[in-house]
Amino acid sequence: MTRKPRLLQNGKLPQPTLEPRLAAEFDLHRLHDEPERAAFLTAHGHEFDAVVTSAPVGADAALIDALPNLKLIAGFGVGFDKVDRDAALKRGVRVSYTPDVLNDCVADLAFALLLDVARGLSASDRFVRRGAWLQGRFPIMTKVSGKRLGVLGFGRIGRAVAQRASGFGMQVGYSNLEPVADVPYLHQRSALELARWCDFLVVTVAGGPATRRLVDRGMLDALGPAGFLINVSRGTVVDEAALVQALVERRIAGAGLDVFEDEPRVPAALLGLDHVVLTPHIASGTAETRAAMADLVIENLRSFFSSGTLKTPVPWSPT
Repeated sequence: MTRKPRLLQNGKLPQPTLEPRLAAEFDLHRLHDEPERAAFLTAHGHEFDAVVTSAPVGADAALIDALPNLKLIAGFGVGFDKVDRDAALKRGVRVSYTPDVLNDCVADLAFALLLDVARGLSASDRFVRRGAWLQGRFPIMTKVSGKRLGVLGFGRIGRAVAQRASGFGMQVGYSNLEPVADVPYLHQRSALELARWCDFLVVTVAGGPATRRLVDRGMLDALGPAGFLINVSRGTVVDEAALVQALVERRIAGAGLDVFEDEPRVPAALLGLDHVVLTPHIASGTAETRAAMADLVIENLRSFFSSGTLKTPVPWSPT
């Protein structure tokens, strides 16, 4: 009888149906159920062929080093900054993720946050519920149509955000490592110039050391008191302390934030601000998208263990 590949699950998975599917097809063990993680890995780490994890959890160097026969890290999510790149490359461990299938939902949420913070939808809902409408009118807010939309990072999700802007007659500009040849949008040479140019700055760059705190005080000041920040990428891309200060001091007009530096902890100073919309990292959180992401995790595992190939390897994954 052929041995089933042994998988180590590192952390809970965001899609509830994925775990039973993995358990039915592979020999799955949940590391997060082990009371003595280090002792378990010392005794059993050599037994595992692959790790299954999610983008917020990943796999650090200590875990990779504790699994001497590890061949694959299969990630659920579009981010892979929580996988230790150096440790994986040193060992020749392949890494997969689940891109493309979540582009639309992430872009949808980016625009939902943009519309919400500009028009004050969540704030006006609270206004009605607390009975404030009986005492006066809700404040005048900001028009979206016809404004300038800046997209910071013009990959798959950035393109999807730009496409949605056409329905609002917005001018679109972007900043990327290189200009993109097949789009009609304005390429800004730097992130700072993009922030200075736009009314709404949507952050869609990948996380990781290269983009850590890319959106700093200087960029927020360039965005200015009439500009809005929307972040659907990673909390680490924004200097969160600088953002909180800019919002408290009204040096930017507002923000729509789905991601934070230390999730699920959100800075207390943001909780009472009506010009900030806060969501709990739900950009890919629809039944349709999460199901497609789960399918892609399974497809990567099947492909790897049957043919040694991956359907969607991360860009730097060993060949």
